[in-house]
Amino acid sequence: MVKAVRHIILATLIAVAPITAAVGSGDDVTPLSRIRQTMADSTRSDSLSLPQKSWKAVQLTLKELDSVETDYIEPQHYNWSVMMQATTAYDLFIISSADGQRLTLAPDLTLKLGPYFGWRWMFFGYTFDLKNIGLFNNKKKLQFDLSIYSSKIGVDIFYRRTGDDYKLRSVNLGNGIKTDELEGSAFDGVIAGITGIDAYYIFNHKRFSYPAAFSQSTLQKVSCGSFIAGAGYTRNSLSFDFSKLQATIDKIYGAGEVKVDSGLMFPKVKYHDISISAGYAYNFVLPHNWLLGISGQAALAYKKSSGNSNGDGQRGFQFDNINIDGIGRFGLVYNNMRWYTGTSLIVHTNNYRKARFTTSNFFGSFNIYLGYNFGLRKKYRNR
Repeated sequence: MVKAVRHIILATLIAVAPITAAVGSGDDVTPLSRIRQTMADSTRSDSLSLPQKSWKAVQLTLKELDSVETDYIEPQHYNWSVMMQATTAYDLFIISSADGQRLTLAPDLTLKLGPYFGWRWMFFGYTFDLKNIGLFNNKKKLQFDLSIYSSKIGVDIFYRRTGDDYKLRSVNLGNGIKTDELEGSAFDGVIAGITGIDAYYIFNHKRFSYPAAFSQSTLQKVSCGSFIAGAGYTRNSLSFDFSKLQATIDKIYGAGEVKVDSGLMFPKVKYHDISISAGYAYNFVLPHNWLLGISGQAALAYKKSSGNSNGDGQRGFQFDNINIDGIGRFGLVYNNMRWYTGTSLIVHTNNYRKARFTTSNFFGSFNIYLGYNFGLRKKYRNR
């Protein structure tokens, strides 16, 4: 407010200066050029002070996020990190109708490889499917992950699109029908996608280091645990070509002999999922710079879903529902502050239940990584 008033006064003086110069005399008149220069200097000072204040606020925020008790946690000594990670991603759908038909679908496991680059507690990376490079690239498959880990909070942002390479892993058509010939069959009638963000808070962040196990950015000195709580949002889509399923069944059992239940006749379902979660995590400090981290969270999820049931004109898949989902993380890491290597397993479960339609989705990844930290932070350079 003071700065704004000062600018208004200066502008007023500029406006009246020619009049004062015309009727006044001697040193009592402020020269117009001096007033303009004063205003320019003031504006320049204001423009420089704002970025400086903003940067100071950012530094204070970052310092607070990384605040720990050094008897329990050794902070990161380096600013930057590079890492190569191999990932095996998995995705399994279980779809059931009210009349007892049940399908379990999952693609073959594939190996993905990609580089990651980190700054303190932020990691950005991209992995690509080694089986689908160049002429064999499946453009429908895509995975993007961005993880931000600090001592106090963590954020995971993810974007996944599966290909059309699912297989029927288990089939139950009801009425005692044998399905051995169906199981293991390729089924390109499913395409799924998930986009979401999860954020969580670590209560005992002064003594327990979540990043030590899952982003390798600190060292846990003493075994310790913490309660964690968070919230998340995901947007899911599932395209299911039931006509291809019926064609596959007809090929084995004969046309019209076995019918796909109407509860499974939907072309596409979209789910929007808002959840709150709570759980516990614990780091076991092992000899020779090794660490085992385990965490589990149960999520109370509110799901709004929409989809069309085909064939009978009914809309069977519009529902607001609350379900219990889960998130599990397991990590084993070696870290001497300069080099680190290890493995991690992340598991997500989503469950949707309704009178005519039930689906469960299990997805996650198994990772093996090797990384190197560099760019020693200023306060550790003279040690």
